[in-house]
Amino acid sequence: MFSFSGQTDFSGRRCVWVNGPVIVGAGPSGLAVSACLKEQGIPFVVIERSDCIASLWQKHTYDRLKLHLPKKFCQLPKLPFPEEYPEYPTKKQFITYLENYAQKFEIKPQFNECVQSAKYDEACHLWRVVTVSTTGLVRSETEYICQMLVVATGENAEGVVPEIEGLKEFSGEVIHAKHYKSGEKHKGKKVLVVGCGNSGMEVSLDLSNHNAKPAMVVRSSVHVLPREIFGKSTFDLAMMLMKWLPLWLVDKLLLILAWFILGNIQKLGIKRPSLGPLQLKNHHGKTPVLDIGALEKIRSGDITVVPGIKRFNPDSVELVNGDTLNIDSVVLATGYCSNVPYWLQETDFFAKNGFPKTPFPNGWKGKCGLYAAGFTRRGLAGASADAIKISQDIGKVWKEELNQKKQKVPTHRRCISTF
Repeated sequence: MFSFSGQTDFSGRRCVWVNGPVIVGAGPSGLAVSACLKEQGIPFVVIERSDCIASLWQKHTYDRLKLHLPKKFCQLPKLPFPEEYPEYPTKKQFITYLENYAQKFEIKPQFNECVQSAKYDEACHLWRVVTVSTTGLVRSETEYICQMLVVATGENAEGVVPEIEGLKEFSGEVIHAKHYKSGEKHKGKKVLVVGCGNSGMEVSLDLSNHNAKPAMVVRSSVHVLPREIFGKSTFDLAMMLMKWLPLWLVDKLLLILAWFILGNIQKLGIKRPSLGPLQLKNHHGKTPVLDIGALEKIRSGDITVVPGIKRFNPDSVELVNGDTLNIDSVVLATGYCSNVPYWLQETDFFAKNGFPKTPFPNGWKGKCGLYAAGFTRRGLAGASADAIKISQDIGKVWKEELNQKKQKVPTHRRCISTF
């Protein structure tokens, strides 16, 4: 990594000139872009608010988590998973893979720096990225100045906490799924899991496996598919079928096969959406649930399915069907959202929901050197595809600028400190 000398401006803020892009986020998306740039010899700086890479995976996931898709769909560019890894690597294995990835490509993020704002300076044609140190008692600011900015904070930067009547008055523990680790401490307790996506299903399954008594709120319709069909990954099968058949027909086939394997899940209180699972994913970004055992627990009664919530009381919850459940704690498996609107001062490329306005597959590049990695709603495979496109585009710009500089004699140097 390039060295720099920290100098300050009149406000006491340290200013750093970056000879290349600034990458915000050291998760899989940021690491993938970094590795691809490293291969081309392009300098960059990675800014990470936490004290480690992939902080979402390391600090905000439950212990039993495994990759939902086969490893070949989840590996990052330039480095496959080790052959000895299982088809669905564990959380620990995936974190080890990412740490080895960062080490192999010598990616050294600036940790404990939280981005406060990023704004394009029209007069100077530069990006100004202001961060605040998240370590120590003294607040220190740094302004990174660069020509290119890669937003790699991801789709799941912040947990979504819905406003539900009476929730603040509930006397038991209330946590978001990102703070849930294991059902061990909930043994014998009545736990309400709010949400029926992959997280809600897996948290409920884990609670049941630890002899807790989970009740899962299923407020809206959801597609539940088997993780594997006839020994083959459902996702892999879908990708293969899509090469030959239209999307709607692939959806029909998947639902027929799911019915044969899983049965009629509507009898369990789970309604399927009218739109097929792949169409729903493409149009609305809603991922189907891949069942790994929760449905069996629902059938046996170990997991109770309940309808939407009307309100919370100090020690119970009222449901929309008039029933009341006494509960000890609540896990909000209510999803995640992008945090981009909180710090990026730009509205042409990114929408208010923190996702690029341009639909897939063209939502990776904005104007004025702005890029987005990992906002495709297509998981790690989408992040890897973004990284390759972004690095190739930056590489092209980088080579063009180098050629221009060779033809010119520099008249002055305008920066302060450099990477």
